[in-house]
Amino acid sequence: MYESEIARLRKRLEDEYEAARRGLTGLAAGAAQHRFITARIRNMERCHKRLAQLVGEERATAIALEVWRTR
Repeated sequence: MYESEIARLRKRLEDEYEAARRGLTGLAAGAAQHRFITARIRNMERCHKRLAQLVGEERATAIALEVWRTR
């Protein structure tokens, strides 16, 4: 199927989630911090949307939850 793309998207979800989490405790504050975290969330949404196209909505959500639960 699209195993390599699925793996790439999962890794991207992991990276974006970690970046957003670090953004909460980083040096930036206020609007800059909000924009940074919002951008990470939008990137995660795009990854989820593409995953849903490849494996279906239910499996894409399961993959995203796996990423978030293991962090």
